[in-house]
Order: sequence, then C-alpha cells, then structure tokens
Amino acid sequence: MSFSFNEDHLNAYMHMLPRYPHPKALLLPCLWMVQYQEGYISAGAMKYLSKLLDIPQAHIYGVVSFYTMFNLEKRPPFHIQVCKTLSCELCGKDEIIKSIEEEVGIKVGEATELFKLSEVECLGACSGAPMLCINEEYYENLTPKNIKELLQRLAK
Repeated sequence: MSFSFNEDHLNAYMHMLPRYPHPKALLLPCLWMVQYQEGYISAGAMKYLSKLLDIPQAHIYGVVSFYTMFNLEKRPPFHIQVCKTLSCELCGKDEIIKSIEEEVGIKVGEATELFKLSEVECLGACSGAPMLCINEEYYENLTPKNIKELLQRLAK
C-alpha cells in the first residue's frame, strides 16, 4: 500500500523545509504528520519519508520503534498509556492498572476494538501522580473510582 502526504501535510512540509538545515532534520515533524493523517506509521509511509527526507528506511523504523508516541500498527480509538515510573508507582499505579483491566477487560499490552492499554516511561507530570495519557490528553491524581468513571464516559 502506498502512502503520500495529503495536501495540508505536504504544504506544511514545504513551509517547514526552509527553516531546517537539511530535510533529514524534519523526521520527527513528518512522523507526527503521518500519524495524524493515517493513525499509525506504515511501511509505505516509512518508504515515502525515506525518499522525501533522504534517510534510510531502517533509520526511520528505528526512530518509530524507539518512541512510544508513534504507532507501527493501527490502534483502537483510545490508547491508554499508564506511567510506570517512580512517582506513579509510589502513588498507586498498580491500583490504576488493575481498575483499567477490570473495567475494559484487557491486560497491559492488549487491546479491544475501543481501548489499548500500555505502560510507558515517564509522561512528565509527576506532581499529578498517578497519572495516565489517553491519546494526547493527560489525566492526573487518579483513583480507582475516577478512572472507572472516565472509562465509562469514553465507552459511550
């Protein structure tokens, strides 16, 4: 399956290009545009970016697979990313994961048609621990009760 930027993303790329020393420096912004356009980073999109930015596909794959914010496959509408680092761990991360697993019926690393559940490294909101991110929205100071209410709202 081939990929190409839609008109808006191609225009954004052309607008950003003069501001960077080399097209290779646009890899992360281009990956974001691909993900916004398609919902994930496909092999076809990596091939397209390889030619556009003059970067080997293997390097692009390495970047995509390194960062948890990029997806290599289509994902359900709600990607729940639970912070697993020290602040969240000490403030009840395990109870939050247990509540999520009970409410949506999946374990970490699994998905349903509506939800995917992942544990990720620090999301940078330690003062609000325990916290998680659903897609790009942060939820802080979680309790088993408010996580259940949140998931029920999303499932509607």
